[in-house]
Amino acid sequence: MPATQAPAIVYYGDDFTGATDTLGTAARAGLRALLFLKTPGAARLAQAGPLDVLGIAGAARAMAPEAMQAELAPVAALFRSLGARVLHYKTCSTFDSAPHIGSIGAAVRALRGAVEQPWTAIVGGQPNIGRHCLFGNLFAAAGAGGEVFRIDRHPTMSRHPVTPMHEADLRLHLAKQGLAGVRSIPFTAASQGPDALGEALRRALRPDAGNTEAVLFDVADAPQLAAIGQVLWAEARRAPLLAVGPSSVVDALAGALGTRSDAQAAPRHVAPARGPVLVLAGSLSPVTARQVAAARSFDTVWLDAPRLAQRDAATLERHARDIAQGLARGRSMLACTLPAEEAPTEGDNKVDAQALSRAGGDLLARVLAMAPLQRVGIAGGDTSSHAVQALDAWGLSYVADMGAGASLCRVHSDDATLDGTEIMLKGGQMGAHDVFERLLHGDAGSAPLS
Repeated sequence: MPATQAPAIVYYGDDFTGATDTLGTAARAGLRALLFLKTPGAARLAQAGPLDVLGIAGAARAMAPEAMQAELAPVAALFRSLGARVLHYKTCSTFDSAPHIGSIGAAVRALRGAVEQPWTAIVGGQPNIGRHCLFGNLFAAAGAGGEVFRIDRHPTMSRHPVTPMHEADLRLHLAKQGLAGVRSIPFTAASQGPDALGEALRRALRPDAGNTEAVLFDVADAPQLAAIGQVLWAEARRAPLLAVGPSSVVDALAGALGTRSDAQAAPRHVAPARGPVLVLAGSLSPVTARQVAAARSFDTVWLDAPRLAQRDAATLERHARDIAQGLARGRSMLACTLPAEEAPTEGDNKVDAQALSRAGGDLLARVLAMAPLQRVGIAGGDTSSHAVQALDAWGLSYVADMGAGASLCRVHSDDATLDGTEIMLKGGQMGAHDVFERLLHGDAGSAPLS
């Protein structure tokens, strides 16, 4: 791709963990990709050089619709100025969202004016992490390789503390967010190849088919993504297209774009950390709880979640000092915002999840100011978003694969003490049980259990 050519894809990640997953998806496909931590200006774009995939990490899934409109307006403007072909609004693979917070419908309304196609493509599954869409209904595994549940019966997502999923039919789920006229193309069309899928799309978009504001593509298994990618890229070449969904959007399109002849294979293996590692675990999911229990090489610090959420400065400073002192002694530290037995309950004493996530970002920034590190891990979508936003960084590039749904990234910063730091961001449902051990020891294996 010539240096003057526009990126093929511009994507906005509605949280930072998902944004890094998409970054890794693009890099492993041999595409030049960089994730900016805010909408870049001309100087940053020049600094980045030519890109096939340009990402912007955000926190829209934690915003009200009015805030989302303001957040996404610069993204739409950048897309128009670059002349890219696909604008991808990257959602969580579980599509958890609500009319009042993280509304996917609000995101579509904010972005569709930037493209020429009158309809929006929605890719409904991400099979590599156990997300499948069948006849418009979403199913998700409970952890890596876990049992698959319909999303409204999922043991975690049906009880999500901010955006619980009570509807499995994505057409109905999105209609509640103001995205009407979502037509579904079943996985049986994609399984027949791009020609059959293209014909199904043409039927869905015919004027006599009624109001078609968006088209939802079922995804039952990974091979169907190739057909979806070919059809979407053909449409995008005719006129710029808005696509919504998880990292499978870029996974599908990467096959249609093809690997560059000068591409170097992205590393898939993780080297051991050079020094102690800090993990901040803000997720309350059972998957993260199992990962915390398996992190035998770490000293665990249980944080005072209620006081942190109230932005109590003395509590934050005390925790930061304790963690930094452990790191200075060469100990890897695991900071958990809430032990499982103290998870918030309904009522007057419920901890504000968003306030706690923001406090986690403040804590991370304070610890790194006291004890600069080579490698950091953060668990939890909202926690990751707020934590990275609290750092003096401008971008992330891909380093290595931490398993499905999680990538190890390099921090780009004008601050020499932060630039080059490696960071893993993962959602609460993502990663194998030993992901924190791998972050510390690399692929050589976990330390022996004592």
